[in-house]
Order: sequence, then C-alpha cells, then structure tokens
Amino acid sequence: MLMELVYCHILTIVTTKINQLKYFTLFICALFICSIQDVSAQKLDRQDLLAWCIVPFDSEKRTPLERIKMLRRLGLHRYAYDWREEHLAEMSLEWSVAERYDVEVSAVWMYINGDRDTLGDLGELNERVFQTIERTGIKTDLWVSFNQNYFNEVTTGGELVKAAEMINYLAKRAAQAGCRIGLYNHGGDWFGDPRNQIRIIEQLDHKNIGLVYNFHHAHEQLEEFGQLVSDMLPYLWTVNLNGMRAGGPKILAIGEGDREKDMVRSLLEKGYDGDFGIIGHIDTADVEVVLRNNLNGLTKLGLLAE
Repeated sequence: MLMELVYCHILTIVTTKINQLKYFTLFICALFICSIQDVSAQKLDRQDLLAWCIVPFDSEKRTPLERIKMLRRLGLHRYAYDWREEHLAEMSLEWSVAERYDVEVSAVWMYINGDRDTLGDLGELNERVFQTIERTGIKTDLWVSFNQNYFNEVTTGGELVKAAEMINYLAKRAAQAGCRIGLYNHGGDWFGDPRNQIRIIEQLDHKNIGLVYNFHHAHEQLEEFGQLVSDMLPYLWTVNLNGMRAGGPKILAIGEGDREKDMVRSLLEKGYDGDFGIIGHIDTADVEVVLRNNLNGLTKLGLLAE
C-alpha cells in the first residue's frame, strides 16, 4: 500500500512537471511568433526618413528655399546635404533656411580626393565645408568617402594605415565641432568595402565614428548581405535605400527591384534601429518626382506607415 502511494505521488509530480514544461514551451513559442510578427509589422515613418542626393541631382536646379519647400511638400523633415563646388557659396544660407522650416540637416558630404586633400591639410573645398560647420555651429554627421587615388602610392596592405590616419584627423576635428563621422561605402574600391571600414573603426578609439551603408553601392554584396548586416550592426547609423536587382541598374526606384524588401526586413530582424534614407541621384530628373516615386515604392512594399 505504501509503495502504491509513493508511486502515485511520484507520478503526480512527473505529470505536473511535464505539464509545466509543455506550457512553458508553448509560452516561448508564442513569444517567438509574436516577435516575428512585430518585426514583419514594422514600418518606416515618413518623418524619420532622410532625403539624400538631392542638391546636384535635380533637373530643376532648385534654390535653397525651393529645395526645402519641396521636402516639406513631401512630408520629409530631414535630409543629407550633398554638394558640388557651385553650391558651397549658398551652403550656410541653405542650412539657415532649413532651420527656419524645421528641416534637419542630418549629414553633410565630404569626399577625400588624393589630388587635393592630405593629412592635416584639406583642400579648399573640404576646408570650406569644415569652416562653414564651425562658423554656423550646426551639429550634424559628416559622410566621408575616399577617391581611390588617395591610396595610389600605398603598397598593398597600407590602405588601412593611411585611411585610419585621415579618419582619425577628421574625427578629432568633427568632435571639436560637436559632429560625427560616418564612413560611406562609395563604389567598389578598398574603402567602399564595409569590412575595411569596420577595421578602421576598431583601430581608432573614437565614439563619433560609424557606418553609412548605401544600397545603390551594394550590388556586389547582395549574396553576403545577411552576414554583412551582422558585421556592421554595432556601428551602423544610416542605410540609404534603393530598388535592388542582381546586376543592377545602379539607380532604381524602390519597389521596382526584387531584393530591397527582404534586405530591409533582414536589417529590422537583426535589430537595426538607425536611420533610413531615400535617394534622388538622377541629375536629368525632377528630384521631387524621384523622391515621390521612392515613397510610393515603400508604400507598395508595405514598408511605409500611413
């Protein structure tokens, strides 16, 4: 009789534990399903998007005021300032107009060219950009990339040292102005590879250096994109979107490709919570039309909040 009671007690305990484990397993599964649903339901907010490649890339050749009003018509409140030499005279004016219309200048372009920029002695154009930042007191990011000619006289393996020296100089100067440095994957050369940019960041002891990743410079990285996202994630600040197909074209409206939706979902699933941008980048088209097409493409893909 005693053995039967012990057996029944043990059986009751085991059954209870099995039921608890079953419910715990169901609870974990439910949490996992909810997390997947949360990611798949995530949408981008129009007011958080930033516009990029809209100053020189515009058949309408808008003035600073016209450009800022165009952004407001589209419901955009942020942009990154790209430029050519002819735009520098109006740069500070444009930034003041943007402030007046509550449009944030989220970043400013800086392209290091070996023919005119050397360590500690920037060429006239980039120096004017820095001086305007320092004079106006604007707090923004500098999106930095390099012309491959900056590394022309460097032996194989020396690119890291030379790039890190320049980025170190730029980061210190930017920090003094309250700004940050975003390493920009322009083109398919050495500096355009995010893995080399990560090596630069990890070599330097700066908190104001991150990554800016551009879909339109990433066609050669499509097959390894998932792993690249994991590698970039600790440093990734901004992702500029584009319609994506294997083999191009380089510039394509969002929604016209077959890869961009999955690429955005991959970023969100891996925990990316930085900025997203949409680009103009067609100098023969009205940039307002180009940006609107990209916004419509995000809606078409179910990525843009209404």
